[in-house]
Amino acid sequence: MRVNVTGFFKLTISVCALLIAGCEKQLEGDSFEESLSRGYAELTVVYIPTSGFAYEDENGDLTGVAIDILKEFADFVYHSQGIDIHYHFEADSEFSSFYNKVKNGHKGVFGIGNVTITERRKLELKFSPPYLTNIAVLISHSDTPPLREMNTISEDFKNMTGLTLEGTLHEDRMKNLKETYWEDLKIEFVRGNSELLNRVSNGQNYFGYIDIYNFWIAAEQGASIQQHSVGELASERFGIIMPLDSDWDDLITDFFDHGQGFRTSRIYRAILEKHLGTELTEKLERARLEANQF
Repeated sequence: MRVNVTGFFKLTISVCALLIAGCEKQLEGDSFEESLSRGYAELTVVYIPTSGFAYEDENGDLTGVAIDILKEFADFVYHSQGIDIHYHFEADSEFSSFYNKVKNGHKGVFGIGNVTITERRKLELKFSPPYLTNIAVLISHSDTPPLREMNTISEDFKNMTGLTLEGTLHEDRMKNLKETYWEDLKIEFVRGNSELLNRVSNGQNYFGYIDIYNFWIAAEQGASIQQHSVGELASERFGIIMPLDSDWDDLITDFFDHGQGFRTSRIYRAILEKHLGTELTEKLERARLEANQF
């Protein structure tokens, strides 16, 4: 009797791959309820490394707007609930992987990756109140002629390719451009903002949407990029994300709502200016006030 060794080997590999994928460790942290009873909490924080928001300083210490906000939250929890929070940070540079790690996590897991709050995502995750009002900007190489209007983009950006991150609102924007203004638009996916910025900066063949702070920081560092104001979109809100079974959401809401509201405090303003600079802070805060977001 002959045995199809090759087929058996392929089947074994496939089964093993499925088993490994199914056994991938899910992230977990302490619940608020159990932490309250013992006075401390071990929380897992997944973050996307991002200049200004979650990055290592010259000493190798993790810092940034989102990191400092979490530190303020820990201080609030200690003084209001008597719980000493210990954060365990895990970096993930790919948005879809980061998002799924938090979505599939349990209890005390937080995600800071500047995730826009949407009704669709609320079906999969819990959100904190917004910690930042974002402005999405349309960028290209600095030598590209200015985009006159959105309805001329197929002519002005002729032979160019749109770049975007899969699973983000920027992907939705690119698809909307294709459906509304440019049926033959070619779209390519990138793994992160750094790749998008590098490809746009290194030639006149690409364009894409990116969050304003990423554009701002890259431009300050000398990247050959420009913003097209006719494509600017404001009023997005970023939130800290949690798994659906998290019981930390009420407390983090209390933190943002405490007093006159954390986002109206001097501490919040100081955090933004420390990591983003005065000019960008002013632009973001103006967008927040114009959108009546607190």
